[in-house]
Amino acid sequence: MKIDRRQVLGLLGAGAATPACATPPPTYAGPVEFLHGVAAGDPTPQGAVLWTRITPADPVPGVSIPVQVEAWPWEEGPPEATMPGLAAVATSAERDWTVKVDINRLQPGCDYGYRFSVAGRPAARSPIGRFRTLPAAQSTEAVVLAVASCSLYPGGWFNAYQAIAELDRVDAVVHLGDYIYEYGAAPSDYGMRTGLELNRIPEPPHEIVTLADYRRRHAQHKADPQAQAAHARAAWIMTFDDHEVTNDPWEGGAQNHNPDEGDWAARKVAALTAYLEWNPIRDPRPGTPLHEAVRRSFRFGRAAVLHMIETRLSARSRQLEYEDITAPDGTIDRARLDDPERRLMGQAQLDWLGEAMANDATWQVLGNQVLMARLVVPDLIEAVGPDAIEAAMPDLADYQQRRLREMAALGAVQAPLNLDAWDGYPAERDRLYAEVRQAEARLIVLTGDSHAAWASNLHDDQGRVGVEFGATAISSPQPSYSRALPGAPMADLTVAASPDLEWCEFEPRGFFVISLTPERAECRMMGVTTLLSPEFQTRERARFTVQARADGIGPLEPA
Repeated sequence: MKIDRRQVLGLLGAGAATPACATPPPTYAGPVEFLHGVAAGDPTPQGAVLWTRITPADPVPGVSIPVQVEAWPWEEGPPEATMPGLAAVATSAERDWTVKVDINRLQPGCDYGYRFSVAGRPAARSPIGRFRTLPAAQSTEAVVLAVASCSLYPGGWFNAYQAIAELDRVDAVVHLGDYIYEYGAAPSDYGMRTGLELNRIPEPPHEIVTLADYRRRHAQHKADPQAQAAHARAAWIMTFDDHEVTNDPWEGGAQNHNPDEGDWAARKVAALTAYLEWNPIRDPRPGTPLHEAVRRSFRFGRAAVLHMIETRLSARSRQLEYEDITAPDGTIDRARLDDPERRLMGQAQLDWLGEAMANDATWQVLGNQVLMARLVVPDLIEAVGPDAIEAAMPDLADYQQRRLREMAALGAVQAPLNLDAWDGYPAERDRLYAEVRQAEARLIVLTGDSHAAWASNLHDDQGRVGVEFGATAISSPQPSYSRALPGAPMADLTVAASPDLEWCEFEPRGFFVISLTPERAECRMMGVTTLLSPEFQTRERARFTVQARADGIGPLEPA
């Protein structure tokens, strides 16, 4: 059904950007700018959440800025003048001048353009964005998703975001976390060797802890032109990982939270408040925890339902270290590793997911933060010998030396490659796989976090349960263990050692594109040629297909 501009006027609904007040605050009348672009997110068949941020020249508290949004069928182009009668909201310093509008009653499976303006000032307009509503529930149309994670500002240019913006077709962008990082700008801080070279210095230049800190870091990312281009290209469906708060959190704390940084619960609230303010995510229901905003599902017709989960803050048991699971004889203490009391999602979220997967779409797609496949530390001593390992040590940083010695010691005992991932919580993974089998779901897992690209067949004791595609980073460095032993084929060694893994690649930064139909899924792993210059090329690194079978899911096949 074609919908024209006049129809759109009457079909917009809005969610308030600021709480209603008995006495409205005075209106700010000074100059304003739209310095942080626009973004759409959380699409539905009838609309999406639309976002922007107003920058007043004099951002005094106690005043508000009235904002209106307009939308139109994309193929018709933007109107010449601001259209009257559209959804109007207001923003203020209370929410850092950000705006979110939840529009609805549009047509399913259609592309729309949108922009914001300051009410009464038609010259004060935002850039134009684009989004596509979800298809109707029984549509058999293909869906194309770009999947990304891990955008470290000092790590280099956001060329992969630019590449996403330039895709011929992308129905939505799935971002799996580490949208920002918490680290500071000291020369020894994470990524700052490249950051200093490129003058990409994080703001504020210290580790972020307070609400004001987190807001400034999000503002810096949204001010980046390449990030703005990717946000303007399509609706985003987002979840957080750890660095939106701080490194390696769990239910009761975090590796990178110290007592002198204040109360842990207060830091979480500050981080999540800024995250929800600065991103096009539907806010949680009043009275529910902020982290529940990311637990939701999106139906793409008959092809797929995408379920976004949370594995960091609400139920995660504290991460194990290798010394925790190494027995006196040097083997792995499997009883400690397999402890059924250790949780990652928690029972309430598993129950929700089990119910959410009970639908008639072909693919049940999981938007997941950390790698689910069984990955094993390769035997480096057998592969290259102890002399080569010792010869590499003088040229490595201290943390690389520690990791290399750790891997050399564990390579002969089938140790998990990453205890922060699902391999550190195998009983919880078994519970998840049981829900998948109960729902008779064809499972595709989309994963971020690792800064490398992966393709795996997932197995439990009964056989294949699904497949997993892991997205490399937008700009975060490749895993330290992949660079610790120069000349060693770490990708090939990891594939050979790991029962689930079919392919991996550590080098290029990028993303992947997954196309889903009721019959098959296709994944294209994409890499950019450099992060050190905004001049780059985008290249396909690998391609895989998966067939839907009457009795389940076929294996990964290189294409």
